Amino acid sequence: MADHDDTERTLTPLDLPDREGAFGLPVGIEADEAIRIAQRRDRLLAALTLIAGVGLAMGLPFALKSGAEFFLPLTAALVIAIALVPVLEWLERHRVPSPIAALFCVLAFLLMANVAIAAIVVPATDFFRLLPSRISRIQENLSPLLDLYSTLEKSVNKMLRQVATSPPPRPQATAVAPPTSILELAATSAPTVIVQFFFGVLIVFFFLSGWTRLRRRTITGRTSFDGAMATARVIQDVVDDVSAYLGTITAINIALGLVIAGALHLVGMPYPLMWGGIAALLNYIPYFGPIIAAFLMALGGLMTFRDVWVAMLPPAIMIGCHLVEANAITPFVVGHRLTINPILILVSLSFWGWVWGTAGALLAVPLLIILQTVLGAAGKPDIAGFLFEHGTLVQQRRERRHRRTDPVDQDG
Repeated sequence: MADHDDTERTLTPLDLPDREGAFGLPVGIEADEAIRIAQRRDRLLAALTLIAGVGLAMGLPFALKSGAEFFLPLTAALVIAIALVPVLEWLERHRVPSPIAALFCVLAFLLMANVAIAAIVVPATDFFRLLPSRISRIQENLSPLLDLYSTLEKSVNKMLRQVATSPPPRPQATAVAPPTSILELAATSAPTVIVQFFFGVLIVFFFLSGWTRLRRRTITGRTSFDGAMATARVIQDVVDDVSAYLGTITAINIALGLVIAGALHLVGMPYPLMWGGIAALLNYIPYFGPIIAAFLMALGGLMTFRDVWVAMLPPAIMIGCHLVEANAITPFVVGHRLTINPILILVSLSFWGWVWGTAGALLAVPLLIILQTVLGAAGKPDIAGFLFEHGTLVQQRRERRHRRTDPVDQDG
């Protein structure tokens, strides 16, 4: 009976070291070879995935830039819709049907946009229409600086005439024919803007009206409980982070614009609400927006006041309020939850500003938050580890080091 049990016992590759596998090799060696083949196959697939990802990353910006008429309103509408999801969910919790709640959110956003346009665009058009008639006042205010510049220019030109033996050839400028009338400009641009606007409004409405069903279908469509929970967590984090950022920054910018408008009203600056609205709008663009707002206020001050020092009060007010807001108020209100690396913000501003201009710069930070949230949940690709930790570069370096130190290989 004992002998029968011994013969029925399951044998392992260690018990049969001489047993041959399918390729004529011992079982242990064949298993190691299969593992090495699987590792090479995995690395090949990872390399192909990396190459495809690099190609997609290089081609995607040009596709987004060339298709800006489609991708820009689509992206802006999705960001706005995500920011409005908390309002939609609040209305749905109070027994409001999804289509009616979505319509209410869209109408509320359009009302706020119309108020902003009425407070900024219309007065700005009237104010800057006076620019040709105020050029003499600007020149009078800047006369000391213009005299200094003229003196420096004369000195530089004199030095260049002494050094240069012949004047350099002047490049021929290609004349660009501007639109001959306002009707021509409106006929070429206005229809596109109108179509993009209504396209974006429809995207926001249909996204919000189907948000609850879309989220439920996305979560329940996972094949595992862990996958469903991870998907739900990512969706909620994206909504929370984007809505919290845009809601908080909007409240801060409105307060900043009102403070600047009140200060400009005290110094006698015309259209103070317009300037406050410009400061609030441009403050959505980190770093560069306040600089542009200060430059515009300096131009407005030079158009309004005759004393250059009084004319510099509006940009000084803008810079002072922005410094207080950026260094004291925003870090205290936002906290560390939405803290983003400044380098990533600059890269995102440069990228989206290059792709879509001013609209891209306004969307840069929300898109960065969405991307950072998704990558934080899905995991970032470890390209450096792929190349240098377990990759072929380290393997090649080890092989070269092995050839230098192994006398048998050198003799062979």
